[in-house]
Amino acid sequence: MARHMTGAEMVVEALKDQGVDVVFGYPGGAVLPIYDAIFHQEKVRHILVRHEQGAAHAAEGYARSTGKVGVLLVTSGPGATNAITGLTDAMMDSIPLVCITGQVPTHLIGSDAFQECDTTGITRNCTKHNYLVRRIEDLPRILHEAFYIASAGRPGPVVVDIPKDVQFANGAYAFQKNVQHKTYHPQLKGDLERVRHAVEMMAAAKKPIFYTGGGVINSGPHASTLLRELARATGFPVTSTLMGLGAYPASDRQWLGMLGMHGSFEANNAMHDCDLMVCLGARFDDRITGRLDAFSPKSQKIHIDIDPSSINKNVKVDLGIVGDCAHVLEDMVRLWRTGSHRADQASLSKWWSAIDGWRARKSFGFRNSDRIIKPQHAVKRLYELTRGRDVYI
Repeated sequence: MARHMTGAEMVVEALKDQGVDVVFGYPGGAVLPIYDAIFHQEKVRHILVRHEQGAAHAAEGYARSTGKVGVLLVTSGPGATNAITGLTDAMMDSIPLVCITGQVPTHLIGSDAFQECDTTGITRNCTKHNYLVRRIEDLPRILHEAFYIASAGRPGPVVVDIPKDVQFANGAYAFQKNVQHKTYHPQLKGDLERVRHAVEMMAAAKKPIFYTGGGVINSGPHASTLLRELARATGFPVTSTLMGLGAYPASDRQWLGMLGMHGSFEANNAMHDCDLMVCLGARFDDRITGRLDAFSPKSQKIHIDIDPSSINKNVKVDLGIVGDCAHVLEDMVRLWRTGSHRADQASLSKWWSAIDGWRARKSFGFRNSDRIIKPQHAVKRLYELTRGRDVYI
């Protein structure tokens, strides 16, 4: 049933309905009505930051650690522009954020009013989507669409710019569960024939590798479980980008460590020499590839990503599969097992021998100093003392 309330109250009600429990923000004149509504309830907690950039990064950290959409609230003009760095970071790292910004009253938009800026224009290139709400009637729908867009498909930041007169205006608010966007419907299931082709390429490979990224993390815990199942079933080595760390256990023998300019010797050599690269939820970042003309020159490449624009964007691949990592991995595990596929064990054994040779270099080895404790030594000792135990700090 619809309830009548102000636009500012709609913002708070939408946050409650979306399950938001924490908002990070910094007050200013253009968002004071929303702050008044926040302080008249106790369900949504507000964390005061000292700078709007801090609000964006705090919301990012909240989203990374909880798996929920992070929310920040900032005022117009400098408040919105100060949040740009955090929004860009969230866009690059696929972090779901909803950024609510205040704006000057609608009749002053475009007049260079006090603390006015073209928030939607400025944030167009660093957000997944953005809105300028000009009518109170559109506010409830836009607020809930923002959370859907931020979290669906490849996650990212969404800006909702709300003029001050819309915050004061009265209108009808109703919450409809499972709100979706009229045109944005990300593809979750990968094309089964393409997945089947990928499995056949994996079975024929002699020097394969799984190259995993943040898409496996964003896809949820089930994707990580399926990745481990597929790695066990195939016997293939696994490496990861920085954003993908944690999806596969670092203590496992099949784990080669992180790759790229800060990665391990064995991971980078395996990526260069492999004959089949299965990329799961990564985007072939330049910190991974280096020179594109010299990146893994002799390998066939399979790229699985929920974002169709990421496939063939940086590196041309032999097989692209659009879909959510968990769904595609589920099909891969099933087809590998039901099709009685087997890796070429003789070739795989030679491949692992080469990897073990690179691994023997111990690229992250170090000598502890007699005068100071090196950070590596502290981390190693902490691991040895807590291995196999749940530790809370």
